[in-house]
Amino acid sequence: MKILFLQAGGTIDKDYPKKNLGYAFEIDEPAAARVLANAEPGFEFEVVSLLKKDSLDMTEEDRQKLKAYCEQTEYTKIIITHGSDTMPEAARYIGEVPGKAIVLTGAYRPERFSNSDAAFNIGVAVGAVNLIDQGTFVAMNGKVMHPERIGKNPETGAFEES
Repeated sequence: MKILFLQAGGTIDKDYPKKNLGYAFEIDEPAAARVLANAEPGFEFEVVSLLKKDSLDMTEEDRQKLKAYCEQTEYTKIIITHGSDTMPEAARYIGEVPGKAIVLTGAYRPERFSNSDAAFNIGVAVGAVNLIDQGTFVAMNGKVMHPERIGKNPETGAFEES
């Protein structure tokens, strides 16, 4: 089995700025590549940086690019790292892609931080994509959820099923 990891951006991939002064973070290289390098996974994978955007900056054109890539790739198991603010919307936009298992995940704190939830969320996504035959799901907070039934709790920031 081979898994494709697509970087869309979001907090999971953020790092301190290298080029400009100030407090703004910038999207770095894919966090999934660093997590997998430390995990010694028992599967083959490829990591592709497709977008490097904060999810609040995602456009319909960006979501179309993600969907088209999922539709056209030979991979049948796909994990997309994405910002949590618009992750459910992106998952709903991608929708059902025949013959493909797609899981979106991210992190509330950058993977570069020692207290990040990135590795945990990527691990849950890997487990989910191994069990799913077809469909698009969100893996966050230790849960795998259908995007049509989730929202982000404005008080806690956690994803909840409705």
